[in-house]
Amino acid sequence: MTETVRTRVARKVIDVAGIVQGVGFRPFVYRLANECGLTGLIANTPAGVSIEVQGEAEAVERFLERLPKEVPPRTKITVLAPREAELQPETEFRIAPSRMDAAARALISPDVSVCEDCLRELMNPRDRRFRYPFINCTNCGPRFTITRDIPYDRARTSMAKFKMCAACQAEYENPASRRFHAQPNACWDCGPEMGLLAADGARMDAAEPIREAARLLQQGSVVAVKGLGGFHLACDAQNEKAVGKLRERKKRVEKPFAIMVRRVEDAARFCVMDELSKKVMNSFERPIVLLPRRQEARIAGGVAPGNRYLGVFLPYTPLHHLLFQSGKFEALVMTSGNLSEEPIAIDNEEAVRRLNGMADAFLVHDREIVRRCDDSVARVAAGQPQKLRRSRGFVPVPVQLEKEILPVLAVGGELKNTVCVVRGSEAFLSQHVGDLENLEGYRFFEEAVEHLQRILQTEPKVIAHDLHPDYFSTKWAQERTGVELVGVQHHHAHVAACMAENHLDGKVIGIALDGTGYGTDGAIWGGEVLVADYAGFERAGHFEYVPLPGGAAAIHEPWRMAVSYLVKHYGKNVKKLGLPFLAEIDSRKLSVVLQMMEREINSPRTSSCGRLFDAVAALVGLRGVVNFEAQAAIELEMAARDSESRLTLVPR
Repeated sequence: MTETVRTRVARKVIDVAGIVQGVGFRPFVYRLANECGLTGLIANTPAGVSIEVQGEAEAVERFLERLPKEVPPRTKITVLAPREAELQPETEFRIAPSRMDAAARALISPDVSVCEDCLRELMNPRDRRFRYPFINCTNCGPRFTITRDIPYDRARTSMAKFKMCAACQAEYENPASRRFHAQPNACWDCGPEMGLLAADGARMDAAEPIREAARLLQQGSVVAVKGLGGFHLACDAQNEKAVGKLRERKKRVEKPFAIMVRRVEDAARFCVMDELSKKVMNSFERPIVLLPRRQEARIAGGVAPGNRYLGVFLPYTPLHHLLFQSGKFEALVMTSGNLSEEPIAIDNEEAVRRLNGMADAFLVHDREIVRRCDDSVARVAAGQPQKLRRSRGFVPVPVQLEKEILPVLAVGGELKNTVCVVRGSEAFLSQHVGDLENLEGYRFFEEAVEHLQRILQTEPKVIAHDLHPDYFSTKWAQERTGVELVGVQHHHAHVAACMAENHLDGKVIGIALDGTGYGTDGAIWGGEVLVADYAGFERAGHFEYVPLPGGAAAIHEPWRMAVSYLVKHYGKNVKKLGLPFLAEIDSRKLSVVLQMMEREINSPRTSSCGRLFDAVAALVGLRGVVNFEAQAAIELEMAARDSESRLTLVPR
């Protein structure tokens, strides 16, 4: 008699959280389930995705083993929780409609630079998307900047108004297609369109707007280009006259511009690059990378005056690639579309209004940018990539914390602002907001707070703010009711942030060096040695206190800090020292500053490292007045790098 071996059938429900929407995860799971011979379903939920698989128990286990190992490259799984379920009568695995039956835990994917597969199609005359500037697939394209809400479905993005044509719909429904369930999927027949506007906003008669914009750039024009997270102001980076015109119109006297080049090889012709720098530049986040400029580089001097570094990045949208393919330029200035220190413009009408007088033409499209998002900035230091500005490409990926805490909203400082919402063990930082000293910046701050709280469906129990009573972010926090407010000392926040990012616990010795931070004694700190943990700190040491004559005026005029240090160490009769920089200062102005310090009028004490750099830069004759924040310190660094001299310390 032959025994019949019965194969055990199992069904499991798998809850997955993390960055699993907008990265091709559902199509990947669909294919994997079919390879393993399983039935079931997968659906987006506000918490992430829910998977149900059914089949031979061994096949289910193989599926669970392969799932986290073979995910698409942009996927980040933070929770993978399988559980047993009852068997169901079904014959296939399917992608089910999104569900709204769970608390919001899903993470929105950052915007992803155009992939090589899409680029090949973009430049292929036989492809139906030849030169289509919005080509994308499940591996690339806009995500964060077009998303209104979660779950991530087309209906909740700015692509909702563009109904897919039959060909795009077929790709969307085909498991073998790279565009299977690609939410921004579109083509010439059904997707967004480009247009070219004159300086006054009138539509120009241009059959091929991108080619015409490239022609204008070649002629030395400034063109406002609508991208992923906002408008760039673009001009030929090798045309000194065009760069000067952009500087004058943007009221950006000397602050460096970033440049975009076609390939990494082009960046290496202009700048000194090692392999790590190339890797960072070519990463899917496509940040601006700060690099040492080659002396022979054919880039206009006005791009980064007085600076031996260039900020360089690569094209990250199909539109950028088409501009370079259409034009004969080697590098383009690509600076944020705004007046200096204001938020980047994102809407067509807003751009024409706010960039009036800056741009000669506007290269626009009709896909709405839901969330403005500036370019990220990085550099390589001590053999490691370091983010200087964490924005496009990185946001809204969270920083993982070591433990869960109450929901917290941290509202940041006043300059270079970002905000942060903590949900559970994840800290979600906003995109770069910028300075809050103008109305547009303050409105963007409020918008960033509202958006983070909404997509995370999190109401803070605690709002953390800077101790400085006059910061706009602090005042905003103090106007909230029904929530606990916690004031955090500026430099303690710096140290704690480094601890969290590096998963440190317990007490540390933290060194915080910057320009300005309100101290617990009412002075302006900035050169601090703290013994700290997350709960508190002890100020173990600091740079010596000196007067900050004129308060904020001393930040704009570094010579004041040079005089302050000289008075501290040599007395008020500084003129007798005969230092060259003193001869360039108006004698009446110098007299007023000396009196302010002597009478302690508008001269708060400061231990700021930034102000010490300012003082040295003025003393050695580099920079007595600045046109942008940290200019004196940057030029001092440039000079120090080039110097071969050695200082000899002589006791007084």
